[in-house]
Amino acid sequence: MGRHPRITVIGVGNEFRRDDGVGWAVAARLLERAGSRALPAGTVVATCDGDPARLIGLWEGADLAVVVDAAHAEPAHPGLVHRIEVDAERLAQSPATSSHGLGLGEAVELARVLGRLPGHLVVYAVEGADTSAGAGLTPAVEGVVQPLLASIQDEIARHRVARARGPS
Repeated sequence: MGRHPRITVIGVGNEFRRDDGVGWAVAARLLERAGSRALPAGTVVATCDGDPARLIGLWEGADLAVVVDAAHAEPAHPGLVHRIEVDAERLAQSPATSSHGLGLGEAVELARVLGRLPGHLVVYAVEGADTSAGAGLTPAVEGVVQPLLASIQDEIARHRVARARGPS
């Protein structure tokens, strides 16, 4: 009964492909912040290259999973953040797609079929400008990292309040 909810924040991408590393950057800064402001008990912060099996393994059993990933959209609006809630029935459609060959959508669909989705899944997809080889985010994407940290902390707080209230 005293078990804390498991909350998982996953930064997806490749930190050596410029804006594709936004998920990794958010995860790293969230961990840095945790040094001065502790994350709630039961919170795990991880990074992943986007492999569907690894993603499922990271979010499986979580009450809340928050995923941050770079996205490709046409036309592109670098730095634009899409918030997508996923439920057991379907992946909400967004004009942005993952910047990886196999996308987050495939991982979600596989997890849904296998019954391995987290209790609640929220995806923050960040449109990027440059996914060429190299380290460091472009200014437009770097500019959304701090607001994303605040959004993730708000997401966690809302989830904890809703869970404390119990089922409606």
